[in-house]
Amino acid sequence: MLSISNLSKTYPNGVQALRDVSLNIPKGMFGLLGPNGAGKSTLMRTIATLQEADSGSITLDGIDVLRDRDEVRKVLGYLPQEFGVYPRISAEVMLDHFALLKGVANPRERKEVVQSLLHQTNLWDVRKRNLGTYSGGMRQRFGIAQALIGNPRLIIVDEPTAGLDPQERNRFLNLLGEIGENVVIILSTHIVEDVSDLCTQMAIISQGQLLRTGAPRDVIDSIQGQIWQKAVSKDELAAHQERYEVISTRLFAGRTLIHVYSPDHPGDGFEPIPADLEDVYFHSLRESAREAARAA
Repeated sequence: MLSISNLSKTYPNGVQALRDVSLNIPKGMFGLLGPNGAGKSTLMRTIATLQEADSGSITLDGIDVLRDRDEVRKVLGYLPQEFGVYPRISAEVMLDHFALLKGVANPRERKEVVQSLLHQTNLWDVRKRNLGTYSGGMRQRFGIAQALIGNPRLIIVDEPTAGLDPQERNRFLNLLGEIGENVVIILSTHIVEDVSDLCTQMAIISQGQLLRTGAPRDVIDSIQGQIWQKAVSKDELAAHQERYEVISTRLFAGRTLIHVYSPDHPGDGFEPIPADLEDVYFHSLRESAREAARAA
């Protein structure tokens, strides 16, 4: 269990990246969902011992994360959003080097660890290739391989599927799902599908504040029966946005498909549709923006 209590962080430029964040994250896949600049990376970097918080606490199975950094790093696997690789070194050699840095000193044991990770991440057939020749998805799988060295109890992955094609994305998410059965994995992303497909628990964060937490199915049920859909022309969109609580829009067959949040049937040609996590996400962000505007 990872426990975060009243965590806050303000940068020297005055940006408050985290505002009194409290979370309990159990074993399994946990999705942290939010737009760019929401505070996700700040939270991930703080948990990963890469920066300090102004106030609050974090504990991992009794370890004080903010004080006992060396102990945390022994049980931590981390795949940051920007993961650089040495382009002229093979995956096999690089993993061997990482394993040595993680304290796997015995050469035979290290070889077994590296071979196991290459098989687990489906990189065995390309283990001799230089990392600079890898596709985006292959590099991400290599990133997970290095994060798994030392059998970590906590794995943090920050925006791992950004830029991947659909096939590589599915392969990467399946790999995370298999790993997540035995450890705490925090998946930080702005891609709603990544969370709805894999995570048993989740949180939505915006402007450094938690907006919703819980199981994806439960947060979806909280707005079930309150989402309505209608196709409108481009000229009609502004009027509908003034009159209704439009939470999302997208083009479909030359018209604009709008989703509206309303506890009651809004009439005017709207049809009820099953809510999904994207509706929860956009509704939560809209509510947050409205509250911030009232407080300003």
